[in-house]
Amino acid sequence: MYKVAASLAVQAMLFAPILAQSMNMDVTKSSLRWEAGKVVGDPHYGAIQLIEGVLEVSNNEIASGSFTIDMTTITNEDLGAEYGGKLIGHLNSDDFFSVSSHPQAQRVLLGSTPFEKGKATVQAELTIKGHAESIEFEVVRKKNAFDATLNVDRSKFDVRYGSPSFFNDLGDKAIKDVFTLAVHLEIQ
Repeated sequence: MYKVAASLAVQAMLFAPILAQSMNMDVTKSSLRWEAGKVVGDPHYGAIQLIEGVLEVSNNEIASGSFTIDMTTITNEDLGAEYGGKLIGHLNSDDFFSVSSHPQAQRVLLGSTPFEKGKATVQAELTIKGHAESIEFEVVRKKNAFDATLNVDRSKFDVRYGSPSFFNDLGDKAIKDVFTLAVHLEIQ
């Protein structure tokens, strides 16, 4: 009996890295920050809340994961109440994210390279306004915290307002197609 128990213990230690570890996101400690702006001028920035998420790590790689973003929680932090409220109203409209029709966005992690010195390259699918696109980004891991900055091309998600990809002669009213999402995930 002792030999069987010892053998199982050794096998568990040898194969533990192969087994996947599924972890839930701690919504209270995780954050999602956005930054976007016109081609000319200072960017605007704010936050969006994450609803839920799960991450599966196996063999020192992200095997899979999914995260739900609550698009109804977009905030602005640089303009003040009046102009910030107008900006949020416009971002929620059909000109941008059509939040009444698409109140959630999804990020599905499809896999990653192995973590080396705490960094890995992740392949994912991001869905905004019902449009899914592949995206790749670097993630930094520190214990149970994962940080990444995603450069998202809004034109791929049918977010056309003020986009130089769809409209000519916008001048200083042109809005950059690429916006950034700074993601901080803490896993329980």
